[in-house]
Amino acid sequence: EVQLVESGGGLVQAGGSLRLSCAASRFTFDDYAIGWFRQAPGKEREGVSCISSSDGSTYYAESVKGRFTISNDNAKNTVYLQMNSLKPEDTAVYYCAAREGIWCPLRVPADFGSWGQGTQVTVSS
Repeated sequence: EVQLVESGGGLVQAGGSLRLSCAASRFTFDDYAIGWFRQAPGKEREGVSCISSSDGSTYYAESVKGRFTISNDNAKNTVYLQMNSLKPEDTAVYYCAAREGIWCPLRVPADFGSWGQGTQVTVSS
């Protein structure tokens, strides 16, 4: 079973930065994608960003383009989400998730079969 461990959440002021980490273990898929999702109280889960193992292609929600950057360190089996220029509306629980395959279906969270436990990100105004 794929195991995902998230870290890096916390409390920051508007305009600040955080870097989230997602460490994967027991992950043996040849083709895979790692996505970041978030969920605020009373709102649906939202796709934030995704990276594909096929060619390193990355994808972003319109609301975070230009502010967030997804990357991976294959040697450490870790995917990062660098979040800059944070806004109060970015406040949410952030989850990383994995799926087998080369595509990054950010609009379909159910396509991702393995999930981390989530990490809280709070941005104060």
